[in-house]
Amino acid sequence: MQTVGDQPKFVWGVATASHQVEGAWRADGKGLSIWDGFACIPGKILNGDTGERACDQYHRFEEDVRLMQELGVGAYRFSIAWPRIVPDGKGAVNPEGIAYYNRLIDCLQAHGIEPWVTLYHWDLPLALQLEDDGWLSRRTATAFARYAQVCFDAFGDRVTHWMTFNEPWCTAVLGHGSGCFAPGRVSSDEPYQVGHHQLLAHGLAVQAFRAGGYDGAIGIANNCDWREPLTDTPDARQAAQTSLEFFFGWFTDPVVFGDYPTIMRDRLGARLPRFSPAERDLLKGSVDFLGLNHYTTQYVSAEPPPANAVDQMTGNGGLTQDVGGYLSSDPAWETTSMGWFVVPWGLRKMLGWIQRRYPGLPLYVTENGCAVHEPDAATAASDTLRCRYLEHYTQAMRQAIQEDGTDVRGYFCWTLMDNFEWARGFSQRFGLVRCDFDTLERTPKQSFFHYRDIIHAHPVIVPPPE
Repeated sequence: MQTVGDQPKFVWGVATASHQVEGAWRADGKGLSIWDGFACIPGKILNGDTGERACDQYHRFEEDVRLMQELGVGAYRFSIAWPRIVPDGKGAVNPEGIAYYNRLIDCLQAHGIEPWVTLYHWDLPLALQLEDDGWLSRRTATAFARYAQVCFDAFGDRVTHWMTFNEPWCTAVLGHGSGCFAPGRVSSDEPYQVGHHQLLAHGLAVQAFRAGGYDGAIGIANNCDWREPLTDTPDARQAAQTSLEFFFGWFTDPVVFGDYPTIMRDRLGARLPRFSPAERDLLKGSVDFLGLNHYTTQYVSAEPPPANAVDQMTGNGGLTQDVGGYLSSDPAWETTSMGWFVVPWGLRKMLGWIQRRYPGLPLYVTENGCAVHEPDAATAASDTLRCRYLEHYTQAMRQAIQEDGTDVRGYFCWTLMDNFEWARGFSQRFGLVRCDFDTLERTPKQSFFHYRDIIHAHPVIVPPPE
């Protein structure tokens, strides 16, 4: 761990996902992913956009690494595309895929940037979906563990921070509940089966990592909005707690404690799969750290709020009947172009909740960022909303560390540059760097330099004395 004086250096980074930035969708032996297939279905992606080229980072990564160096980040969180490594998900390994990530990792290290690797950011090999029912099958968990082992063997001499999954909640709920994400299935029961197999895949991958004696740490990056009780009543507080357990606890309780939250067992009954004793042992304690992807906050109440209701489908991903509660907002809250509320204190409260529920585990903010309506380069050059967002959210995180004693060790801004925003195509821009999707020219925005200033001002964030 790098230090400044006698204090550990805080990890400041940026994050991306392979399907959103790499492009080169059929280059050098890469197989198709479920998102490649999903984008071919008319009406699934806004404006018919695809990730076939995206930002073309596959061919331009050296330029992007130089931008990261100019930004001053110490770490780059990126995901490996499973179908680039194992094109059909379970067969032969693609040496060109291994070679690409070797080049990227070596380039990062040559520029003083630490690679943080996510093994799965939603781009499941299409063959596994067609032949094995994807995450509805336990076979996919076994295939994932084998793919993870390939990555550990290929890159484990240089990568010391791994995350098995990015936002498994989204794969389960948006991919198999509402169907707005690949593979586009709609069901009230499938999300729990899919989540179960992702958790088993995580456990098997961590077992392989620890058995292999690789240096470093392995964790998971789970997403969660903060749920603030609308009123200071027992019913509202319980509704907020239930919502957080169905959101963050669903994929965190098992990897820390070995089983799902009790409230999920009570409410779902036989709809929630059960872990065998061996599987509980496999999962319990299977993280060295926890990642949090956090963007927004809502109020929650046990009864319908009088006004300012939030779309229940959006807020709960279609699981409203299971989760319960009613979501609402404050009309004074600023919103991003995604329609998400800007509530920095929600991050501070979310981090504190995680620390209390899972004590002793280091935390990293593995994603946090802001989509801004930027129709042209001139607008993007002065992205003041994103500057305010980063200033206030990182300040809230520092308060969690310095005033609350929360063990947060790093922050990764989402995202380095504008990219393919899943079902919304290229309509949403989260980047610190503007990407012209016609020419692929990269241009740093005002927020790029503002984030650089934040990094330079806070190389160390000291917790309160015990």
